[in-house]
Amino acid sequence: MAKNTIVLWYDKDAEAAARFYTQTFPDSAMGRVFRAPSDYPSGKKGDVLTVEFTVAGVHCMGLNGGPEFKHSEAFSFQIATDDQAETDRYWNAIVGNGGQESACGWCKDRWGVSWQITPRVLTEALAAGGEEARRAFQAMMPMKKIDVATIEAARRS
Repeated sequence: MAKNTIVLWYDKDAEAAARFYTQTFPDSAMGRVFRAPSDYPSGKKGDVLTVEFTVAGVHCMGLNGGPEFKHSEAFSFQIATDDQAETDRYWNAIVGNGGQESACGWCKDRWGVSWQITPRVLTEALAAGGEEARRAFQAMMPMKKIDVATIEAARRS
């Protein structure tokens, strides 16, 4: 177990979420699945309690805690992409698997976890500062999924 682990609360689908993430992102892997050793107030012996997994190099644990708490944009994974094909692949995997689009490169998966699919060209433009950053930022604002060619064109303008 990693020294520092992000714990994500799910109603009951922690294992399904972990399997989706580990199949979608490189440098990801399933870890141990812990099951209830006996019946308990909200479940049965053998139900999945927690799942250890790594998503894009980040150690996580999914906790099947029930419906009391929901995910929000206050926590998100940011995935840096190298080109439009990679951006499209991750965006389409999340949104096309029951997720939903949001603004400026943000989307949610079907479990409500927020993701920022961020092409490096956008990050580099913002880091450049000045007029280049302003143009890239203005180009990004109306987007849902980030369009790499539009950001590159804004950088050159």
